[in-house]
Amino acid sequence: MSLSDLIDSVAASEKTLTVFNPDGAVADRLAEHFKNRNLTVTAASSPHGPSNYAVLSTGETFHTAVAVEDLLVTPDRVEPGFEREPYVPILDYLDETLFTSYDRGQMLAATREIEDRAWRVGAGHLYAGFQTGENLREQLPAYQRLGDRGDLSVHAYAYPSCEVPPAETFQLHLARAEEIRTSWFVVYDGNEINDYKCALVAEEATRGTGFTGFWTYDPLTVDYLVDYLRTTYTSIESDGMGRRGFPSFPSHLGH
Repeated sequence: MSLSDLIDSVAASEKTLTVFNPDGAVADRLAEHFKNRNLTVTAASSPHGPSNYAVLSTGETFHTAVAVEDLLVTPDRVEPGFEREPYVPILDYLDETLFTSYDRGQMLAATREIEDRAWRVGAGHLYAGFQTGENLREQLPAYQRLGDRGDLSVHAYAYPSCEVPPAETFQLHLARAEEIRTSWFVVYDGNEINDYKCALVAEEATRGTGFTGFWTYDPLTVDYLVDYLRTTYTSIESDGMGRRGFPSFPSHLGH
């Protein structure tokens, strides 16, 4: 299964966010806040619960409950600064929920949280897809620092469409594969600790209308992505063919 196939599998599962005992137009605010997500927002009343709390579910499957105010937090900075306080999280409770039409600013904000987690652990493996050498050049200072951080091993992937900047502290994988050219991904293996594993996977629309994808904290999905990248793009430079086979697709994401 390719990165695009994985995104399609997430897209096939729509979630519902039920807001209990909302004040005023809270449900409408949430619907607007998550308008680019594969998510239905509904309102409900309950005599047994507080006001303004939301329950996330898929069909009859409960995922989590959270205060509405926590869902409406907006990050205010995306610049790398690994020694400062942790980034305001943008990767909310809606992991493995499809997002659409995210611009580069939104993508960068989500990416920073994963990079920041890898920095703070200072070990394990971080895999990042930049699409092109131009995009990698823009993020080169941050990735040179990440690659020089403790026992953290950093792998960067790019389509060789232009001059690619040198990688001094991380391993660079150049691949003439369409999914490398169109995909934005950041995958951290958590130094093999499940609670630290996280990933962001998206693909750019052909008409430049933003990115579609998802993020996840699920260890099985992160493990799948790590195995896929390792087995598909193993060499420093590849034509995107020559694959040694695919790892098993996570059953909980299958159709």
